Amino acid sequence: MSSIKIQKLSITKLTADAVVNAANSALIMGNGVCGYIFRDAGVDKMTAACMKIGRCATGSAVITPGFNLPAKHVIHAVGPIWKGGIDGEPQKLYSAYKSALELAKENDLHSIGFPLISAGIYGYPLEGAWERAISACRDFIAGNPDYEIEITFCVLDDRIMELGEKALG
Repeated sequence: MSSIKIQKLSITKLTADAVVNAANSALIMGNGVCGYIFRDAGVDKMTAACMKIGRCATGSAVITPGFNLPAKHVIHAVGPIWKGGIDGEPQKLYSAYKSALELAKENDLHSIGFPLISAGIYGYPLEGAWERAISACRDFIAGNPDYEIEITFCVLDDRIMELGEKALG
C-alpha cells in the first residue's frame, strides 16, 4: 500500500530507491539541499552525470545514480523560483513533484525521499509549498492504484515539519 510520511532526517541519509534533489535547471551543484546531495553523493561523479544530461526545465525531472548516497538514484526535480505567484509557480511546483514520481515509476522505484522543493532559497511560501507537494503526491497515488510507492518527506526544521504534518492531515 502506498504511503506518504514526514521524517526529521537529512535527505542524504535516507535509505530509499531514490531521493529527490531540489535542482536548478542547469543541473549544477547549488546551495541548500542540492549542495548536500552533490557533496554526499560525490561532487565529481554527480557533476559528470548531470553534465551528460545537460539541462532540465522547471517543472521537470531527470535521474542519475545515487553514487555514494544510501539511495540508489537521485531524481533531480526543478521547482520554480517564487515570484509572487504570477509566473505559474503553483503549477510548475506541482509538475516538479509529479515528474519526479512518474520518473520513479518508469524506473520501477518504490521508495522515494523528497525535500520541500522550492521552499528554501527559491522562496516559495511554506504553506503553499506543502499544499502543492502533498496534492501532487496524493494525486499520483490515486492515479496509479496498482503501483506501490513509499513517499518520505525529509525535513530538518521542527516548524517546517509541523506545517507538513498539518498539510498531510
